[in-house]
Amino acid sequence: MEAGSVSRPDVVAAIRGGDPGQAMDGEADLHTASLQQAQYWSRIYGEILGMEEQVMARIKELMSKQSPQARREVELSNVPVVAAQAERFRQRLGFWRARLRELEPPMSERDGGSSI
Repeated sequence: MEAGSVSRPDVVAAIRGGDPGQAMDGEADLHTASLQQAQYWSRIYGEILGMEEQVMARIKELMSKQSPQARREVELSNVPVVAAQAERFRQRLGFWRARLRELEPPMSERDGGSSI
């Protein structure tokens, strides 16, 4: 099912959030990105992943205070969505870090070729 064929915002967000192939709006092309673009998108995905990890930690903290019934519903509904989103951002960050490794000169070239 394509996200464009779904009209419910929650369903569209869930589909988008779990698709590691889904780039952000305005994201540079991974294969042709410059070093500066790769640095930028690595930073952006790192920020978002950090936030998602904090959201998951907070959900788990709140779940510990809930009744078993409420906790089970959160495990079935909220947790998988946040986990899928975090995984998407983790994978996108990995893609951009790999691009950075492709573009950054080796350490020996960065320090002028001298080895101590």
